[in-house]
Amino acid sequence: MLTELTRNGAVVYRLKRKSLGWLWAFVRAVLIIGVSFTIIYPLLRYISASVKDPADIYNPIVYLVPVHYTLDNLKYAIGIMKYWLALKNTLVLSVSTMVLQVVSCALAGYGFARFRFPGRNVLFALVVLTILIPASTLMLPMYLHFRTFDVLGVVKLIRGTDGVNLLNTYWPILILSATANGLKSGLYVYIFRQFFRGLPKEIEEAALIDGAGGFRTFYRIMLPNSIPSLVTVALFAFVWQYNDTYYASLFMPNVTLLSNKVAALPAEASLYLPTLMGFGLNPAQRADPNHVALIVDTGILLAILPLIVLYLFVQRYFVESVERTGIVG
Repeated sequence: MLTELTRNGAVVYRLKRKSLGWLWAFVRAVLIIGVSFTIIYPLLRYISASVKDPADIYNPIVYLVPVHYTLDNLKYAIGIMKYWLALKNTLVLSVSTMVLQVVSCALAGYGFARFRFPGRNVLFALVVLTILIPASTLMLPMYLHFRTFDVLGVVKLIRGTDGVNLLNTYWPILILSATANGLKSGLYVYIFRQFFRGLPKEIEEAALIDGAGGFRTFYRIMLPNSIPSLVTVALFAFVWQYNDTYYASLFMPNVTLLSNKVAALPAEASLYLPTLMGFGLNPAQRADPNHVALIVDTGILLAILPLIVLYLFVQRYFVESVERTGIVG
């Protein structure tokens, strides 16, 4: 009798475990499908809009799969956005700031992690505060600073003017990135500091015995061992600068960047679309708002397309670097 009860209990326990396993698998599948749909659906809508003919706009049976296909939307969006020039400028700016931020933030993070000096904790607390303080609170002083940029009054001493106007150039963002004050630089310094603190000190002690100084130890010993954090920060810096609208609109509103062009795309498409379609500037031939919406969606797709391609090539390295950074840091 006892043996039979034990068997029944074991069967019930196995059935309960299987039921819980199936329930968790179902919940996990629902979550994955829901999140994937939330991410992929807008992309599918942009792809559909990019190849949809205006004849399908008012067709009630057309939703995501057009009946008539055309590449005119891509042509119009590329022309209105000055896409190739904007893409070149955006890539040049993003790669430049990525390199500068990786170098400057790695140096700052290494200094906070390994060197002891008066006020170190206070300075690092200020670095953390740069992550918490909204960038909009610094908008006016930063704008005025770069509108009359001067270092220790040298320009005023030589030229007799208040400074150099660096607005509508790359220089404001490049200077901020080179001094570890750029977009999200506080977070990058924190990532590097945590990573370097996790590396064994015996590495530096061995380098010191061999006669290496602090800087040589940094770029010959520590940097090669910090590839995971370098990859993480480099990708974050590139993507966030590529998508940035705050600094781009503040410092260089007249520079042809993808962020500026996407923001101005609805107004410019409404203005120039009739001309591109061959209607001229006749006020009677106004752009169809729904057709303008197709051009806007196509422009957004063109803007995010380089990031999608980048992700396809580097996502494996990015995931590995984030995992290793989290373990070490």
